This record gives sequence, structure tokens and C-alpha cells, in this order.
Amino acid sequence: MGRKDMTRSQGASRVTADVEHVSREGKSSPLGATVSKGGVNFSVFSKNATGVELLLFDDTDDARPARTIRLDPATNRTYHYWHVFVPGVQAGQIYGYRVEGPSDFARGMRFDPAKVLLDPYGRSVVVPKDYSRDAASREGGNASTAMKSVVVDPSAYDWEGDAPLKRPSSRTIVYEMHVRGFTRHPSSGVAPEKRGTFAGLIEKVPYLQKLGITAVELLPVFQFDAQDCPRGKVNYWGYAPVSYFAPHQAYSSRREPLGPVDEFRDMVKALHRAGIEVILDVVFNHTAEGNHDGPTLCFRGFENEAYYILDSDKSSYSNYTGCGNTLDASNPIVRRMVVDSLHRWVTEMHVDGFRFDLASILTRDANGTPVANPPVLWDIESDPVLAGTKLIAEAWDAAGLYQVGNFIGDSWKEWNGQFRDDARSFFRGEEGSVGRFADRLIGSPEIFGHEEREPEQSVNFVTCHDGFTLNDLVSYDEKHNEANGEDNRDGANDNRSWNCGVEGPTDDPMVEKLRNRQVKNFLAVTLMSIGMPMILMGDEVRQTQHGNNNAYCQDNETSWFDWTLLKKHADLHRFVTLLNARRMLRDMEHERGRLSLNQMIRQANKAWHGVKLNQPDWSSHSHCLAFSVEIAKEKMLIHMILNAYWEPLDFELSPAGGKKGNQWRRWIDTSLDSPHDIVEWQASQGVAGVTYRAEARSVVVLFADL
Repeated sequence: MGRKDMTRSQGASRVTADVEHVSREGKSSPLGATVSKGGVNFSVFSKNATGVELLLFDDTDDARPARTIRLDPATNRTYHYWHVFVPGVQAGQIYGYRVEGPSDFARGMRFDPAKVLLDPYGRSVVVPKDYSRDAASREGGNASTAMKSVVVDPSAYDWEGDAPLKRPSSRTIVYEMHVRGFTRHPSSGVAPEKRGTFAGLIEKVPYLQKLGITAVELLPVFQFDAQDCPRGKVNYWGYAPVSYFAPHQAYSSRREPLGPVDEFRDMVKALHRAGIEVILDVVFNHTAEGNHDGPTLCFRGFENEAYYILDSDKSSYSNYTGCGNTLDASNPIVRRMVVDSLHRWVTEMHVDGFRFDLASILTRDANGTPVANPPVLWDIESDPVLAGTKLIAEAWDAAGLYQVGNFIGDSWKEWNGQFRDDARSFFRGEEGSVGRFADRLIGSPEIFGHEEREPEQSVNFVTCHDGFTLNDLVSYDEKHNEANGEDNRDGANDNRSWNCGVEGPTDDPMVEKLRNRQVKNFLAVTLMSIGMPMILMGDEVRQTQHGNNNAYCQDNETSWFDWTLLKKHADLHRFVTLLNARRMLRDMEHERGRLSLNQMIRQANKAWHGVKLNQPDWSSHSHCLAFSVEIAKEKMLIHMILNAYWEPLDFELSPAGGKKGNQWRRWIDTSLDSPHDIVEWQASQGVAGVTYRAEARSVVVLFADL
């Protein structure tokens, strides 16, 4: 029964009869399509379905299946699981489902037997050239325009000894990036057929390795609906999942059905060989099926009430995500799917970690109420398969639930949005920001200290995909999202940005010099603060989005990495590279005998200063700060000066190392031109005198041997 052994002129009824004669009952476990000797077992969950058809297609764009297998509830159903074993089917087979059942919105049931559905556990997806979200939203069939699943044999790949790296968080520098945007720009130097793909990223691994980052955090790579966006736009970021087990088909340079799976694996293997971990941004809070007017693509067509949190009347969806619907992670079916998905990406795809988008959603129960001990989060944390896997939470949601510093569990790291806000406030000279920013520099003990956790619980960042780039943070006072087609209403209004005197691009050399300095200031504190640092793709070369702080629908040069900037801003790229190199060396030396955040702070011999030694100014009018810390293992004293004032200030220095004759040496001064802004550690220059003049809006780092 080869996949191409029947002509399209043959009737569906004859094909169905042939297949039903040889198909077998199958098994309820495992879910999805499982390759075994002689064929494939298919299994899906649907509690209230009255009928299920398995559809086997020859080609992605076919208007009707080549074979249809109607499952008999008497022999092909066990409890709420529909299953069948089909002999002769192999990896690469394209398939989908049609499911019959009540269409009773008031009871939360939205079965539509005309729609072709993706397998919720499908490991690969194909997308027809005429894919239509609209066709999945209106009445009638949609076989030729529907995404379809593909049978995958997980064992049919040679990993060549590869495995997740399990790098300690203390030696991790995260680079948040977009697979397509990284190499899609014509300046990337990648061959046209590979631009914007996993294969294209492979070609740029040497760049990432030289930059010194140790982990890439990829914006969503699960199959998503690119049409889930305003008409005429493209969902570029990918926060519109339709499959939690399949890599996004459009990110593959290979057109065959199994191409995306193997190309993703090739990318992981190449990154691992370079010592770089792969962290996935995962969206277990909503799907692309949207609200009550949305399309039937997968989940709602199988069991709407199980997968989603519904309003009290069950005809509409609770929307804690801002995206139309909310997955019900308290439902055992969804809980199992989430954990099984994570298993798939760790065991079969060798992924090193996950960043959970709007992770606080996972703490809500079926009524949307936050609970103290959400089962799914404990399922994830206690799972032995996931032991050693990095788990990072965006500990808030779109409905106002904010859990930074209070997220459940013992191993979760948390995006520290307060680090972002307080760093921005300090460097734009906002009053009352010095005390808060000081806490952020030392791991945010006011936020995380009560949990006696490691310093890396705080993921420190100033910019991410959601908001201004670092260049735009210092170039725009206001967002400029007109290109999104929503009259500039979308995107955050509170950006805490400062344009340095001119809105947008400028030829004024003084403004440009100040902006470059501010960018270096932000990068310096991100990479030197206690915690796990994260930087945004392109910030190392001052990538701009022209003031757009919500570029989710800009699949164009607004969002793509412009590789010509690498030459234009070579000084900044060098600055980041040297910062990364020193942080890695420092963290490797400190890895043994790791202390908790509180232990580290309590045991450190540190002192806060202002312009006068041991006299920090915590008043609301202060715009500067200095501190010194003794690093016993390195027998070194570090003195850091942060001047966010608009004029130069002279800061007192203690005798270097407390010993006469010792000399302070300068590693960083962001006010200086390259290559003096940062130097190789061994090439640092001595500093004479008992004071150091820190120029306006600058960061200075001095050190001395003890």
C-alpha cells in the first residue's frame, strides 16, 4: 500500500473499503502517530466525538484524501481515545482528521466534521501553498487549504553522539533571537534558499561562538499560523501555535514533509558542537484558534471544553492572554500534552531548555483563578526526563497577574522585568531610581532573596523582542508603530526611553556619541550584574526597528538582522565580545562551591559609595552610584562607578586593595572611544590619583590585585 499507488480518479468509497479491510484496532497509547514494524499506530483524544475519520493524503495540496479510514467506536475506541493501526504506512505520510460531534456552543462543544484537523501530537506539519485561515473559520470543507500532520520516525536520525549540554546557569549568557530574522536580510551572506531558516542559522554559528554567548533563546519555533494577525500583515514573531510537537515548516529550507524535523536537528547539533545551548520560547498559554470567531485548526475540533478555559456560558473564551483564548493547563489532557511536548523536544530534538511565555497562565485553574500549587508546574519541575533542563518563566500574564519573585517551584528562573525597568529609569536620569537599581545590580535580593535560591534565578535583561531594541531605547521618546496598521495604539506606552535630545535618526555627532555610550552602559550592567544575563539579537550592533516597539507583524527589514551594521558598529560588537569573555572566565572560576544569592551577598566584602567613599546618596535626587566588592577567590578588588548625571563627576577612590603602592587599573570606561572603552583584561592601564573623573552618562570599572 504505497503512498502513490492510487490515482485521484478512484472513488473515496472504494479506497476506504480497501483500507478498512486491512486496518486494525490499534492502541490508545502512545498518542499521536507512532511508527512500528509493519505500519503506524494513530491515537487521538476526543471525549464527546461521535465519529472520527483518519485521512491519508498523497500531497500537501490535495483537495481530498487518497484514503479515508473511518474509526469504529466499538473496536477503535478505548475510553476517550480513538485509535487505529494502519499497515504499510511509513514515516513521511501526510495525514489529518475529521471529527463528528455536537455543535452546541452553550455546552462548549464546537465539533465541525467538515474541517481537516491537525493531530495535537503530530511531530511535523505541512502547509499547502493556498493555506487559508479564513477557510478554517467559515462553514464548509477545507481539505486543500488546511495544514496537515506528517508521520515521523523519531529514531531515524543520526545524532552522532550529541546530547543536551546541561551547562550550569552560572555559566550561561542568553542571546534572544529570531530564526528567520537572523539570516533573512540580503546582507547576511547566506544563500537565498537558506535565508531565514534553520540551515541559515547553522552558517552563522561561528558568529555566535565568537560573540561569546552560550545559549540561544529562539522565539517560537513550534508550528504557528502566520495568518493569525491583522489582514495584510504576517505573524512574524510566531506567538500563534497550532502544534506543540512540530517545528515550524517555513523555517526549513527543505520542502519534503520530513525536512523541517531533520533540519532543526541539524541546527541543534551544530550549535552544540560550538558549545551553545538551545532554549525554546514556548507558548503553552493560548493557540492560534483565537476566540469564538476563530478558525477550527486542531484542538477545538477535537474537544473544545478540555483544551480551553471557557467563560461561564461556555460559548466564549476566557482571555487572560490578550490573544483570544487561554489553554486550560489545569485539565489533565492539557497537562499531559504540555509535559509530553517538553519530553519530545528534550529527548527527540535535544533541546536544552524552555522559556515559558506568559507562564503565570499555567497557575490558573479551569475558572481562571490562580492557585497556590498549580499541578502542571509541579509536573514539569519534578519530571525526571526534564531534570537538568533550563526552565525560565515569564512570570506574568496579560490579565494583570504578576509573579516575579513568587513563581512556584525550586528550579525555575524568572525574567526580571524590574531589572529592565529600573536600569532604564536610572540611565535616563529618573529621580528616585538609584536605590532600586542598586538592588538589581546585586541579584535583586529585595525580589528573590526570601527564597534562598541561586543568583541566576534572576534573568537580567534591558531589552527583548517585545519592545524597543537597545538602539531605539536611546533614540526615541515615543513608540512609532504606524506600520502595524493600528494607528499606533498597539505596543507598550511605558518604555522609559530617552532619545538623547533628538527623536529618531540624526547626523549630530554629539547625539550619536551619547547614544553609543548609553548602549554600552546598558550592556555593561546587564553582563556584570548578579544573575543570568540575556541580550537581544542585534543589540550588539545597534539594530533598529525605527521606533516600532511591537514589531510582531513586521516580517521585513524592520525586524531582520542587518549585517552591514557589524562593520558600522564594530566598536560596540567588540565591547560586547570582551564583556562576554570576561564574564565567562569569572563564572567558570566561581562555579565550584556555589552559594545562594543571600549567601553570596552576606559573605561578599562590599561597600556602597557616592562621589565620596562610603557615602552613597540614596536620595530621590541622586543620579550616581559606586560600589566596590572584594572577590576573594581571585584576590581582586572591583570598583564600579555609574554616573547617570548630565555632568562629569569626580569619585573618590580608596587605596587600591587597601594597600599603599597598589594601583587601580581601568578595564571599562564607556565615555572613551574604542578601543579604550574596554580593553583586554591583561592589557588594562594603571590609573593615577585618588579620584576618578567619570564623564556624564558613563560606566567605569576599575580593579586592583589584593
